[in-house]
Amino acid sequence: MPEPLRVLALKHREPLKFAVVGGTAFLVDNTVFYGLKLTFLEPKPVTAKIIAVLVATIVSYVLNREWSFRTRGGRERRHEAALFFLVSGVGLVLSSAPLWISRYVFHLRAPEVSLVTQELADFTSAQVIGTLVAMVLRFWALRKWVFPDERTRPGGVRPAPAPAATDEPA
Repeated sequence: MPEPLRVLALKHREPLKFAVVGGTAFLVDNTVFYGLKLTFLEPKPVTAKIIAVLVATIVSYVLNREWSFRTRGGRERRHEAALFFLVSGVGLVLSSAPLWISRYVFHLRAPEVSLVTQELADFTSAQVIGTLVAMVLRFWALRKWVFPDERTRPGGVRPAPAPAATDEPA
């Protein structure tokens, strides 16, 4: 990796790791959802989606805890997990809000608009706007409340500060 890019990646490693975990959770969500929806839960797509979101959220918690925020801590594991799922629930509401607004406030749904327009509006509002809003909230909230303390877990030990320079000879 070129040095300027390496320095930038190291400087922003936490958000980059968070984005990789988010992408992984997105893939897990879609794989589980379509796997269930296209097989034995075909008549129950909402149930399939709920199961998929739960599986993806668990995967996200484990990966964020053990990789993205591995050097952070400050909470008992149960408290940390409860806060993570609370933040994820708020994120779910925020990611769904743009779709709700698109469909029910702006009426971007068939038969008021064409099916193509509806699908483009759904994708833009839910998958683009909703995902970005929820991602920013989750990153901020996870750092602030779920994994608040930097360098409190193994692998995140801070180096001792360098002794202060003095003008007096030793």
